Amino acid sequence: MQQATQPAGTRRARRERPAGPDRPTAIVVVLCLAAFMAMLDVFVVNVAFTDIGASFHGPSLADLSWVLNAYTIVYAALLIPAGRLADRHGRRAGFLAGLAVFTLASAGCAAAPGLWWLVAFRVLQAAGAALLTPTSLGLLLTALPAERRAGAVKVWATTSSFAAALGPVVGGALVQLSWHWVFLINLPVGVVAFAAALRLVPESRDGSVSRDGSVSRGGSVSRDGSVSPDGSVSRLPDPVGTLMLTVAIGALALGLVKGDGWGWTSATTLGVFGAAVLGAAVLVVRVLRHPAPIVDPALWRVPTFVWANVTALVFCAAFGALFPSVVLWLESSAGYSALATGVAILPGPLMVPVFAVVGQRLTRRVPVGALVAAGNLVFCAGAAMLALNASAHARFATDVLPGWIVTGVGIGLALPSMIAAATADLPPARAATGSAVVNTGRQLGYVLGVAVLVAVLGTLDTSPHGAVAGYRHAWWFIAAATALAAVTSLGLTRRNAPADA
Repeated sequence: MQQATQPAGTRRARRERPAGPDRPTAIVVVLCLAAFMAMLDVFVVNVAFTDIGASFHGPSLADLSWVLNAYTIVYAALLIPAGRLADRHGRRAGFLAGLAVFTLASAGCAAAPGLWWLVAFRVLQAAGAALLTPTSLGLLLTALPAERRAGAVKVWATTSSFAAALGPVVGGALVQLSWHWVFLINLPVGVVAFAAALRLVPESRDGSVSRDGSVSRGGSVSRDGSVSPDGSVSRLPDPVGTLMLTVAIGALALGLVKGDGWGWTSATTLGVFGAAVLGAAVLVVRVLRHPAPIVDPALWRVPTFVWANVTALVFCAAFGALFPSVVLWLESSAGYSALATGVAILPGPLMVPVFAVVGQRLTRRVPVGALVAAGNLVFCAGAAMLALNASAHARFATDVLPGWIVTGVGIGLALPSMIAAATADLPPARAATGSAVVNTGRQLGYVLGVAVLVAVLGTLDTSPHGAVAGYRHAWWFIAAATALAAVTSLGLTRRNAPADA
């Protein structure tokens, strides 16, 4: 019976992926271009942070932080269900829809008349990016020949590093015209990427689900003929679980950002933290018991996947606090303009793609877990240098530049290999879902990093000595987080994945 249905499945697969074997390089370029745009937006917004606040009559740092946190919270909450929907209904369709929403929302951000309008359009941007990110990585894993997938994933991750290198300078130059241009730059890139993807990228979806949503005879059906316990092959992802993920992340960030103003032991602060704990508890219950949870429990039986998510969460908490801390230090304490800040911080991000290439070569000789651990330790050393060299006189060349370059080296060694290892043992049918889970962990880390940074800086006075103490505390937090990530990354060394995953 299974052999009889195989030719039809083969013919359908050939219709949906006609270009994959013939144009793999073009597919990689198109998908990485979109990832580049989404990551570039993050870094140009970081540089424009001060100018955005000034144009909206100086909102508090806690309020202004929602330009970053609203994006990352919604992005993190929607990544997993977006990946699941793409696995079921088509990854290329999800990629194109996400790219369109992200591009149009960027135009809305540029036209925003007030801070909270900007935050609202950032939420729409996040929804588009939540479709764009897992589908781009999922398409790489399914549309390319098997021998090219690991290299393509590292290229995809390294593309983000190039965006980090160019973002500060591009953002600083655009802010000289107006901060609105940091969002308008997404429009031409989005249009070009959409047209190219429409022409070049083949469709792919979970082969266990037909177009009408029925279950085919394949790996998602157990030996007794029943649907797999996660129910993902015929059901939509759990909407309550998605809501609880949003509540847990949002409440935690809100409590950290507003805790100083409300009082850390006030009823409001404790209530918000309680809501975060309750949301997380309900989420865990829904994942374990719902027939179509937002996270397939089988994924957590893959050891490299588990440790990659833990490491990504801790690593990105440090990464999320690093860029805003240095940008704010230069623009507030050192008095740099946006353009001068962009040029000043360029050397650090330039180290990332260079040492990403070095890391890729080292993976042939060094276990991936050891390589990622080494990268985290280098990152830790750079953050410690920032903390030890910090002074009230704000000398960039001696206080920031040495540690800043070292952190870039560590990020380049750790980040691409960490992402590649996370998806190495996953089955192709869960490619978009698995990459969405990993990226959700990354975004949650960014939210926590920014929230902790705002909380630390908000507790100190604005005098030169008080300010430098705040940045020093933030950089010690980054050093501690990366030291912990070095320990957890030792679990990334690839082992055999269990057959039932």
